[in-house]
Amino acid sequence: MGTARIVFDRWDGRYAGRMADVRSSAVRDLFAAASRPDMISFAGGMPDLSGVPAEAVAGAARDAVLHEGACALQYGSSEGRPALRRTIVELMAESGVRLAADDVIVTAGAQQGLDLLAKTFLDPGDTIICEGPTYVGAIQAFSAYQPEMVCVPMDDDGMRTDLLEAELVRLGPRGAKFIYTIPNFQNPGGVTLVPERRRRLLELARAYDIPVIEDDPYGRLRFEGGHVKPLRALDPDVIYLGTFSKIFAPGLRLGWMTAPRPILAKVLLAKQAADLCGSAFAQVTAERYFAGTRWRRVLQGLTRTYAERRDAMLSALEEHFPAEVRWTRPEGGFFVWVELPEFLDAGSLLAEAVEHGVTFVPGSAFYPDGRGRNCMRLAFCYAEPEAIAEGIRRLAEVIEDRLGLYRAFIDAGALPAHGEGAA
Repeated sequence: MGTARIVFDRWDGRYAGRMADVRSSAVRDLFAAASRPDMISFAGGMPDLSGVPAEAVAGAARDAVLHEGACALQYGSSEGRPALRRTIVELMAESGVRLAADDVIVTAGAQQGLDLLAKTFLDPGDTIICEGPTYVGAIQAFSAYQPEMVCVPMDDDGMRTDLLEAELVRLGPRGAKFIYTIPNFQNPGGVTLVPERRRRLLELARAYDIPVIEDDPYGRLRFEGGHVKPLRALDPDVIYLGTFSKIFAPGLRLGWMTAPRPILAKVLLAKQAADLCGSAFAQVTAERYFAGTRWRRVLQGLTRTYAERRDAMLSALEEHFPAEVRWTRPEGGFFVWVELPEFLDAGSLLAEAVEHGVTFVPGSAFYPDGRGRNCMRLAFCYAEPEAIAEGIRRLAEVIEDRLGLYRAFIDAGALPAHGEGAA
């Protein structure tokens, strides 16, 4: 009697080769654990929608049907509704970016913008430059098109432009297809690119004739410090991605892209192939919601809430985390980036953390090559301050346990000391 052969996927040999490079989102993979009622989740960067007034959203949706009728339920233009694009133009003007409605296309969240730009620009083997670490959704979107991703390290002032220049010199004439950056309250790093580095990044991009993609989902969520102009306000050739997910409702899947018009024309072709057009109903609902001034008060309230939670997390980190651990101190956004001693693997800590009722995202998820194993991203946007303090206390116990085990091995002479070949 022969051994039974287990077939996991009978279609395995028919998939495109590029699918081998696409990996699951580490954030999405943690949703099941995060949904447990006893779990304190620092994993997902989910907005707190409890501050968005349900009656205002319901009124906007009702108006979409009552005042727009069948237009709200019909196909629309691929570029997006003119009224919503005018709203986007007004929002961008407040941050110093001057546009016309024809400079904007509406996307299904900024995430679709990343995919459309990758589809438009990338051939297999092309090089792109991003920050290291970088947004896990960007890694997903780009990796499907099989590029080589070069990660430029950051510090508390954002991307190291001196190291960016060194990479551009190293790449030589073949260069890179584009530079991708999240300059405001970076995901996952939480840091903001300072003005002098913004100017230098743009100087280098012009010198090497490389497009810059500016992803700015958190720019309006500043807790402290002065406004820093977007890259797009400094250079009209910058490709800018914005989203309504963090200032309204992620479930509507509404974002936008502005870029030089030749690029927009190519992207529009890719979008037509992807979805024909976005949801007219979602767009009309957003138009109605942003028509008045109430949304501004709502956003101010949300920003205060996020600031309180950021403060709660930083205070808890100071109180509970070991002295060997370092972390960023964001001025806005959703995330704190934590760096453990090099001999610790955050991924191996996750299962134990889940047993203690707390989740996070290991740092290796934010690098295309799996670096960052001794790091973790902590999202402070969703949990209440009391839960944040308790979650950090639980996580500190897990880290201390692992550090204690390591110290015991050091004292016993079983492992080399840190800095002397420890892995």
